[in-house]
Amino acid sequence: MKVKTILVSQPEPETEKSPYFDLSENCKVKVDFRPFIHVEGIASKEFRQQKINIQEYGAVIFTSRNAVDHFFRIAEEVRYNVPDTLKYFCMSESTAYYLQKYVVYRKRKIFHGRQRIEDLMPLIKKHKDEKFLLPCSDILKKDIPEALESNDINFSRAMLYKTVCSDLSDLENVNYDVLVFFSPAGITSLFENFPKFKQNDTRIAVFGATTAKAAEAAGLQIDIAAPKPEAPSMTMALEQYIKKNNKK
Repeated sequence: MKVKTILVSQPEPETEKSPYFDLSENCKVKVDFRPFIHVEGIASKEFRQQKINIQEYGAVIFTSRNAVDHFFRIAEEVRYNVPDTLKYFCMSESTAYYLQKYVVYRKRKIFHGRQRIEDLMPLIKKHKDEKFLLPCSDILKKDIPEALESNDINFSRAMLYKTVCSDLSDLENVNYDVLVFFSPAGITSLFENFPKFKQNDTRIAVFGATTAKAAEAAGLQIDIAAPKPEAPSMTMALEQYIKKNNKK
């Protein structure tokens, strides 16, 4: 069956240069975006129950922009004046630059990696005497705390926000040829919103092994998967599938 419509379970890209827009134009398909999950900050009362005193930490590890936002939100709610001496270790350059929303960038000690904890670890190890705070959600890739523990880094996890399922009730009678997922939480959201969901002719696209595992556990048949050597990105995997199937 030909592919004419695709629903990507993420927010619509903020830039017009997104490869999804190129995919839509090149393959003559309609691509819609809808986040199946979103994050909600925990209340300061719930944070205090974790018995974490932010003042004890000389460095913070940020895995995402959400972590940045909720760290400074909680800091304000608990009346913690973030000192100029605080060191920031960011998983990516874009997250590091995002700090400009809250601090004067050039006057702070800010370090960043290239997306993976392995890239950031050499910088963290240079400051091994510091006590690190790791702001995170209720869902955290285990490779991050495992890497910190294996390198004997003194750190504490601070759960500042939660990943929750979005309300998708308005999509109940809307059908797409392809549904694209990027996390197990997205699969959970699908069935939480539509407990009686039947795949039928809907193609399922997944990114990453954990997402694939969640889809299979939910009884879904995976038609498109990335990353692969021939398709390192989801848009490449989709394009290859569409060009093959739409010829029929």
